[in-house]
Amino acid sequence: MWTGKRDLISVKGADLEQVRALLDVASTDVRATKEFSGCRVANLFFEDSTRTRVSFSLAADLIGASSIDLVESGSSMSKGETLMDTVWTIESMGFDAIVIRQKDDDAAEKIAQSIRCPLINAGSGTSHHPTQALGDALVIGECFDQVGRWDFGSLRVAIVGDVVSSRVAGSNIDLLTAMGAEVVLVGPEPMVPDSFTDRGCTIERDFDGVIGSVNAVMMLRVQFERGAGALIESEDRYAEGYQLSERRLGMMQPGTIVMHPGPMNRGVEIASVAADGGASKVRDQVSAGVRIRRAVLQHALSGHPRPD
Repeated sequence: MWTGKRDLISVKGADLEQVRALLDVASTDVRATKEFSGCRVANLFFEDSTRTRVSFSLAADLIGASSIDLVESGSSMSKGETLMDTVWTIESMGFDAIVIRQKDDDAAEKIAQSIRCPLINAGSGTSHHPTQALGDALVIGECFDQVGRWDFGSLRVAIVGDVVSSRVAGSNIDLLTAMGAEVVLVGPEPMVPDSFTDRGCTIERDFDGVIGSVNAVMMLRVQFERGAGALIESEDRYAEGYQLSERRLGMMQPGTIVMHPGPMNRGVEIASVAADGGASKVRDQVSAGVRIRRAVLQHALSGHPRPD
């Protein structure tokens, strides 16, 4: 999971001991410290974000580090500067770690190889969102602590909806299967192609036939901005087949948790009664995101030379 200079690019092929150690740190309290006072973190967000961007800023503040946010419209990239030149410029200003979100699947890995400070991938293309998957694992592990924290061998998790567009789904598939969970992907064929079976998942088209046999159901946003609207006949027909509705909520076995990485299209993939009900862990996922990103920044900065 970590490279030699403590980059976090992906959870694919992650060392489970490293994952469990990070989750252990994140599961402790989040009282503010000055541990990394004087360290500086640059948040480069070249795609829209609320949860991830704000949680990285808050996570930096919680450990005493300062942070700045840079978006594409306010950077020299709007004048034609390349992404790599922008990152080199930021690193040359003396930042101790860089957090980046961008639209290309492999840009984070290439950038990490070209800079000296640690790089943390805050979302790349449709492939990777490692800190979201780690935060989701934190929520699941804390909800099912009695079955063995950070060992998901007895758990069945359904990921439902626009899997093909979702970097959250990709990273959750990689991490949850590695941690022993059975991952079931549910959705229409254009959104859940049969090729996903190559990643250790099972695929089901009938949501009603699955929902009563899982421990967690993770709903995914229909990513209309990525063209997902062309993958469905209509929003109403999609909701009929794949929305977590009040009726389907009643089909869940006791103790099943409801998850959604956000932002939500209420009334499309999830009904408000499911998003806001007693089984919902949506807000817990947000708070877990702060805790896991704090732990990630602590690890990244602890391996980097401290400022004088």
